[in-house]
Amino acid sequence: MAVERVLSGMRPTGSLHLGHYHGVLKNWIKLQHEYECLFFVADWHALTTHYDTPHIIEENVWEMVIDWLAAGVDPANATIFIQSRVPEHAELHTLLSMITPLGWLERVPTYKDQQEKLSSKDLSTYGFLGYPLLQSADILIYKATLVPVGEDQVPHIEFTREIARRFNHIYGREPGFEEKAAAAIRKLGSKRGALYEELRTRYQETGDDEALEAARALIEEQQGLSLGDRERLLGFLEGGGKMILVEPEARLTPASRMPGLDGQKMSKSYNNTIALRESPDAVAKKIKTMPTDPARIRRTDPGDPLRCPVWQLHTVYSDDQRRDWVQQGCKGATIGCLECKQPGIDAVLAELQPIQERAAQYAQDPTLVKNIVADGCEKARKLARETMREVREAMGLAYS
Repeated sequence: MAVERVLSGMRPTGSLHLGHYHGVLKNWIKLQHEYECLFFVADWHALTTHYDTPHIIEENVWEMVIDWLAAGVDPANATIFIQSRVPEHAELHTLLSMITPLGWLERVPTYKDQQEKLSSKDLSTYGFLGYPLLQSADILIYKATLVPVGEDQVPHIEFTREIARRFNHIYGREPGFEEKAAAAIRKLGSKRGALYEELRTRYQETGDDEALEAARALIEEQQGLSLGDRERLLGFLEGGGKMILVEPEARLTPASRMPGLDGQKMSKSYNNTIALRESPDAVAKKIKTMPTDPARIRRTDPGDPLRCPVWQLHTVYSDDQRRDWVQQGCKGATIGCLECKQPGIDAVLAELQPIQERAAQYAQDPTLVKNIVADGCEKARKLARETMREVREAMGLAYS
């Protein structure tokens, strides 16, 4: 079977917090053991909204990479790189912009949403309008098959699929495509060639998805086929041309259950976060001063955990026995609010301790961090150059 490749990125907007850890990083750590993974620092994307404060970006980049490594993203299992260190992203973005209808960009849901949310900034720039296309280039240049996203980002992946489809439709029909596809079928041998034709007919005439999967497997198992012939057979199978760019699938990220200190979603914009490298004293102070059920003015007043932000901490960190203790103690006024908060403090500190120990090691050795990123950039560029070679060739820009 073809390699399943995951691509995901994060803007360098400052130190990461527990919301990032539970919402993104834990998922990355799981995926890196299941798929080929590329994780990148989206520094160009940061400029789409922070173009007037570039001085903060570089520091944020290195701090964020340290947080990734400390959380458990392993450079032995995943490629970590910086977007701007792979200039092929920009080249593909430019070439894709030649075929992208303006209306497609203006219809992306986040375009108007973000303009309204960030109304204090002038976002009437091409960079902001073209942000989804740059994101498409980030994905397509690595032929990523899976992109972990939240529900709000699913339209961006659908947009990327449409761009790939349009590109393949315009440029995949190389001169003599049918003849080259027929020659590739002959290379399968008479028996496999006949099976391929039968499966192709079944798929194209009746939409038989099992026939499509069987034919794809047949192509992938065939030894000695060139990359070009493999892609021609895949394109011919689906009734199109040569498959140059791969259509990715959105992989929905499990929703983060990490609440902020006020019970809302943990977010810097709400000023309710606990940073991954926050000191134990600062963490304890923040949780101790969390708001509680307003009905509990005195310790003897009964309360309702469902009205208390601290209860949400227990839903993340406590087992059933601890949650029962909270429910009974709060409703019966047999425990105080500080008493209730202490297990949350202990659990958060226990989770942060190994992350902070690893972060301290990386922070003390910036050369190691830069070497990890340099190695990742080199690996990413190798993949990106191969895709760009095919794209230039398809668009008549190879000049060989």
